[in-house]
Amino acid sequence: MKANIDYKTEAKRVVFGLAGAIIMAVNIKTFVRAGGLYPGGFNGVTLLIQTIFERFLGIALPFTVINLLLNAIPTIVCFKAIGKKFTVSSAMIIVLTSVLTDIIPYQPITQDILLISVFGGLLNGFAVSLCLMGGTSGGGTDFIAIYFAEKKNKDVWNFILLGNGCVLVIAGILFGWDKALYSIIFQFTSTQIIHMLHTAYKKETLFIVTDCPDAVYQEIYEVTNHSATEFAATGCYSNEGRKMLYSVVSSAEAKVLVSRVRKADPKAFINVIKTDFLEGHFYQKTDY
Repeated sequence: MKANIDYKTEAKRVVFGLAGAIIMAVNIKTFVRAGGLYPGGFNGVTLLIQTIFERFLGIALPFTVINLLLNAIPTIVCFKAIGKKFTVSSAMIIVLTSVLTDIIPYQPITQDILLISVFGGLLNGFAVSLCLMGGTSGGGTDFIAIYFAEKKNKDVWNFILLGNGCVLVIAGILFGWDKALYSIIFQFTSTQIIHMLHTAYKKETLFIVTDCPDAVYQEIYEVTNHSATEFAATGCYSNEGRKMLYSVVSSAEAKVLVSRVRKADPKAFINVIKTDFLEGHFYQKTDY
């Protein structure tokens, strides 16, 4: 029996992943190296190990070898816990980023450490977001974030930022606090960009007061594959009977859904509320 393959989804996964890998590698050889920064995640740990061996032992270790060794165990865990497609594509991104980082020549754009921290962080966050939006990742701590988002329905990016701080403490003690502190700016900027661009795991609650509940529900189901709860309501001013639909969707779906609901019922009253915590079954689209 042949497996059904969504070629459009797989093409998106490859294109977004390749773009993310190239941007990450170029960012390391332009902004990160020029500023002596540590970008967070396993890339940052790899750079820290490289620097330690070079400074204290006089040994130049290749980026590829260290990064692949660090990612070996998380890749195996991810393969079992999340899915084959996601893990294989992520492994390809890890390898490509590592190899490109070793072969791309060092080309600093600026020596201003603050500019490096801000714009390097922007590029790093954009590259990570591209991978995630394509249905893959750059590996390492991305595996951890995806695992908790997919299996536990929790956003742990800020905890990852805290974990990266431990790496920076080591870097600060060994190589000076100025680079470590600027790396915090880099990592914070990167994390905020990811929060802003990657919205698949953020939830929003919709309260829709409408005279066309069937048509509105159909739009909810077609856009999100979620159901909804219908309440009988009465307008206090007009004393007329209305219907109110309640549903929880992702932030990305909410934007599309509001437009679709407005077409189904131009007079609908729509209230969208940010949802920070959700308990119970929630359908999450996956293609891992």
